[in-house]
Amino acid sequence: MEPTAWPGVFREGRDLYTINRTPGVRVYGEPLRSVAGIEYRLWDPFRSKLAAVLAKGAPRDLFGTVQRVLYLGAAHGTTVSHVSDLWPDATIFAVEKSPAAFAPLLALARRRSNLLPMLADAQLPERYLADVGEVDLVYQDVAQRNQAAIFVENARACLRPGGRGLLMLKVRSVTQRRPAAAVVREARAELARGGCPVDHEVALPPFSREHVAFLVHR
Repeated sequence: MEPTAWPGVFREGRDLYTINRTPGVRVYGEPLRSVAGIEYRLWDPFRSKLAAVLAKGAPRDLFGTVQRVLYLGAAHGTTVSHVSDLWPDATIFAVEKSPAAFAPLLALARRRSNLLPMLADAQLPERYLADVGEVDLVYQDVAQRNQAAIFVENARACLRPGGRGLLMLKVRSVTQRRPAAAVVREARAELARGGCPVDHEVALPPFSREHVAFLVHR
């Protein structure tokens, strides 16, 4: 098991891993691997867009310094559980608006003290701003037509100056009719107008079809 350029992420062959902060416990049926008394969780890029970004070769300074994270669209907790592994001493605010998805997310948070689930709509950051405050990283993975606008509003509300952002753009959630390249260009432009210029763009196939990751700063 070898460390990678990204702190907290490890590699064995082509496979990525994080250290399991709840040893013996699987979150979504992922394989566990013990090496020299440390248990690792396989991080599947076909199940997690953040793992896909890393597998495609993200910049070494992707994350920067992270103590507080706002995670939008946490769903059942697949990716956010690995984020919890990456930064065990950070505070991770995990926003999810679906009650059905929130139940397993809440169960996950009971085993992970750095994970704070919030049943809320990412389109309304003013409703959780007082609880979240200023964060170092905003991560978004939501299936809405106005994904870029949602990200900008949350970054304005919560992302500290100099902070980083990761937007997983679901192109076909924006529109089914227009060319994907046009949707991506417009999202980039909207992020720039909102004070979140794109530093790096990563197309996620073959791991996730018609998804693009934007790495931004504020």
